Parts: sequence; structure tokens; C-alpha cells
Amino acid sequence: MAAATEPTQHLFADDGVFPNSRLPVLVYRRVIAGAEAAGFEQLFERNGWSSAWRNGLYSVHHYHSTAHEVLGIYKGRVTARLGGPGGIPVTLEAGDVVIVPAGVAHKNDGASSDFSVVGAYPTGTRPDMQYGKPGERPGADRNIARVPLPGGDPVRGATGPLAMLWRAK
Repeated sequence: MAAATEPTQHLFADDGVFPNSRLPVLVYRRVIAGAEAAGFEQLFERNGWSSAWRNGLYSVHHYHSTAHEVLGIYKGRVTARLGGPGGIPVTLEAGDVVIVPAGVAHKNDGASSDFSVVGAYPTGTRPDMQYGKPGERPGADRNIARVPLPGGDPVRGATGPLAMLWRAK
């Protein structure tokens, strides 16, 4: 594992369509040198984030109301739009990790042809799929309010920045 820098934080308020979150999205750069899918899977599992999958990132705005999500980029690069249509684009490259709190809209705004990602969720949670459609709320808002804080940071474990940054909110 490479020496992960402190994560950058991005906050997104409810825009009336996407609930987003009072918790910041966290972006770690260069977490794993020579990133490989198995390296992210092992790191996330070791730190209490399981149910890992390998795939891409949906090119439509979506969010999860029942789980937080971590994404580890192991090939290529992607521009992820965070926070919905009025949110911000964040370019992620192989080795980077983004932690998306429940409720925060995210989508693929463009990627290299070799882009690949590992995703995972805190152990004991399962994601749903929400798209900002009429009728999703207030049920999705109730779900988000019930999602527990994870036991640890998927990159640095129980004493990582996530614990301090999210518990302070």
C-alpha cells in the first residue's frame, strides 16, 4: 500500500431531488501503488467494508439510501460527478479511493476505456438504488437517517479520518 494522504472533503446539500448528506464525501489519492482489484478488495475487507464487486460506475445520477459506498479505482480514470447535476466533477485515477455517504448522488461523467473499479459497503449493510425520481422521498430520507456510521475507514481502519470527520457531524 502506498502512503495515503489525508482525504479531501466535499459536502453536498439536499437539492430537492437528491438528498445528499451532512457527511462529507472523502477522496483519498494514490492509496495503492500499481493498483490491483484484489489489493482494494483485501484493504476494504480488512477494514470492515465487504460485499466487494468489480465493474464500472453508472452513467446516470444515482444514490444509495441504505448504505455508504467506497469505490477503489484499479484501472484507468473516471470523472465522477458528485452531488447531482449541480454538484462537482472529481477526476479519479488508478489508486484513488472515494467514500460516498448514503444519499449522495454520483455518476460517471466520462471515463477512459480501461476504467475499472472495486466497490464495497460497510459490513452488515446492503445498497439499494435510487435515481432522484418522484416518489422516492420521503422513504429514502427515512432510510438514510437509519444508516449507521461505519465501524471504520475503509482505507485506514478504526482510527482513520472517516471516524473523526463523520462522527463530528
